[in-house]
Amino acid sequence: MSTIDVAYEQPACPTQHAWARVPTEPSQAERQALKQEIKALLEARNAVMVSHYYVHPDLQDLAEATGGIVSDSLEMARFGRDHAAQTLVVSGVRFMGETAKILSPEKTILMPDLDATCSLDLGCPIDAFGAFCDEHPERTVVVYANTSAAVKARADWVVTSSCALEIVGALHAQGQKILWGPDKHLGAYIAKQTGADVLLWEGSCIVHDEFKSAELRDLVAKNPGAEVLVHPESPADVVALADAVGSTSAILRAAKNSSASTFIVATDNGMLHKLRSENPDKLFLEAPTAGHSATCKSCAHCPWMAMNGLAAVAHVLRTGGNAVHVDPALIPRARAPIDRMLAFTAALKTGTLVEGIGAA
Repeated sequence: MSTIDVAYEQPACPTQHAWARVPTEPSQAERQALKQEIKALLEARNAVMVSHYYVHPDLQDLAEATGGIVSDSLEMARFGRDHAAQTLVVSGVRFMGETAKILSPEKTILMPDLDATCSLDLGCPIDAFGAFCDEHPERTVVVYANTSAAVKARADWVVTSSCALEIVGALHAQGQKILWGPDKHLGAYIAKQTGADVLLWEGSCIVHDEFKSAELRDLVAKNPGAEVLVHPESPADVVALADAVGSTSAILRAAKNSSASTFIVATDNGMLHKLRSENPDKLFLEAPTAGHSATCKSCAHCPWMAMNGLAAVAHVLRTGGNAVHVDPALIPRARAPIDRMLAFTAALKTGTLVEGIGAA
């Protein structure tokens, strides 16, 4: 397993700009009025909400209350593709909206804020990544969904954290060597679990990269019997302390199926809303991101996810603004590796064969 360091320009929208654009919390009366307006607009526009687990609880609850979905990026993509609605309102970050547009180019894809991006996406510019791929033509290119349409178009496979192990494991069983991007922690975890030969791009999530193993050990010691749930975008020394490692959906399943009453969660704290609502009798604590001298012990929330809000959802439904556009020339090439992922995961559920890769 190898890594590569790539220098690239600082992103145009650094995190301080994202935090500055986080909407203020509406009053209770404003919140109720916005929800009622959004419900009416969704019906009028033949639209549906597709929200990620990391966005504001209001956007999660409203999506479910109006026939939409709250899920990880894999099921968000599948749901948006298969739903009859002509307009999808995607609350999350830009790559999620782009993926929806790639899979449903005929649909209108709206987002509360088009500048809500992802550090993994920003850290994997297509020119540098494409050159990296060109240097290793013998490797199968597998990219995380947290990437631009252009990077997806350069890939052989797109994966999410909920299916990456199975897909890379199947490719490894065929004797294929992998070029992985962009998250180095997730890539290293997959390489370790599957035994695959994986060449890693050097990227990381600004949230998960900040979890601290020493402080996590301290929190575990203060909460005997607590189980640790970790997303594999976290550093290896944090993953090593986990009772369960997996995607957001896997974390939800682990919490539901465990007999433990207390959990320490190492992923974006937006996830805690769903964990607590599905397990009201259990206690969920945020894993620490800060060292001993810090003024807080956990700041585990993506600033770009935080840019999504009710008022912005109402605005885009009223005006049709913030529509996602993807270069039509990219769509067929970007869609092919996403379709491979969706076909593989569908076959995985049924135990059928996946053409070109063997048994699911």
